[in-house]
Amino acid sequence: MADPNQADIVVVGAGIIGVACALQLARQGRQVVVVDAQAPGMGASYGNAGHLATEQVFPIADLSILKRLPAMLLDPMGPLRLDWTYLPRALPWFIRLLLNLRPARYQRTVAGLRALNEGSLGAWQRLLQSIGQTHLLREDGSLLVFERAEFRAALDALQHRMTQQGVAVHFWSGDAVRTAAPQLSDAIQGGLFFPATGHFLDPYRVVGELVNAAKAEGVQFLQQRVLDGRLEGSGVSLMTDQGVLTAQHVLIACGAHSGKLTAALTGKQVPLDTERGYHLMLPHEQQRLPFAVTSLERKFIMTPMTGGLRLAGTVEFAGLDRPANMQRAWQLHRLSKGLFRHDLSDSEATPWMGFRPSLPDSLPIIDRVCEGKVLLAFGHQHLGLTQAAVTAERVGQLAAGERVPELQPYRLDRF
Repeated sequence: MADPNQADIVVVGAGIIGVACALQLARQGRQVVVVDAQAPGMGASYGNAGHLATEQVFPIADLSILKRLPAMLLDPMGPLRLDWTYLPRALPWFIRLLLNLRPARYQRTVAGLRALNEGSLGAWQRLLQSIGQTHLLREDGSLLVFERAEFRAALDALQHRMTQQGVAVHFWSGDAVRTAAPQLSDAIQGGLFFPATGHFLDPYRVVGELVNAAKAEGVQFLQQRVLDGRLEGSGVSLMTDQGVLTAQHVLIACGAHSGKLTAALTGKQVPLDTERGYHLMLPHEQQRLPFAVTSLERKFIMTPMTGGLRLAGTVEFAGLDRPANMQRAWQLHRLSKGLFRHDLSDSEATPWMGFRPSLPDSLPIIDRVCEGKVLLAFGHQHLGLTQAAVTAERVGQLAAGERVPELQPYRLDRF
């Protein structure tokens, strides 16, 4: 397929979701072109925490967010930050978030997250097996630790809630924690171990290996910025900064940037916002942890990777345009002090910020609309990496014209 305008489908977005979907579609015999303003994997997929977070079956926030609002506005280094200048734009999204915390909607969200997460590990095993890269995923579980006795009740309550939702979880004493991760501090009193989770050794390489596999299947990758789009009688036209691309179908999978093109093609204004996430990569700390460890009190995660130890977390609502506040990334190193017997080295550390795409009900959009001309796969919030492989399988079903009743919770028309 030398001419990209001969494509059956154009995938807009070369992150982990878009690339996994492109490979799936190509294997189904489709002629696929992937277009993105950046090189593959250079958006949020580059710097995520690397955690296969199948245990995260609850919405991104709860009603305690109301109590935290003053701190969100006043503390620039807090784990949950709302830039006060962005408040007028964010307020409608937060109102919808709160409305989705009402009991019936909350339970629908939990059911929707569970359904995707329960299929995620198996989908990743199949996908990595198919490209000969199973070693990139370590299925060693993950751990949530606590340090202060007054947090034990909250931990017990979380374990009870997770058990009710079918999440495999075990309480570990402080001694059990240190047996598994000897470099952690004696201050840690215990934690919850999640055996059915894992972590990726290099999330960016995962994207790269999927790109290589997709290219071997004939997928073309174009670095162009999509500016607009319109439906045509025979398909879809996309206006880019380098011309016009035409195809029979389009898949919108460009994460936090998906709203504008979705509106142009479907007429639907989706309430998509971005949770800006930060990481700090510590290249000299490869041997500190055997698996991903999250601190309950400090609210961040530490994941061992090939390139070092990645400290990640925090949420910042400030939109797509404001510059990154890299002090939030360096704050992660300060938060790590006291968690280990010996403090982590930040020598040659590198900070990063990316845009998590979030909808106010915490569920993604995975759908086929406009008489099948438009496919949608975005809004996976913190779970883009976790849910990428299972999303690709579902998009493949939609592209094949199958009825997929289990995708009802993720339809576009819920908004």
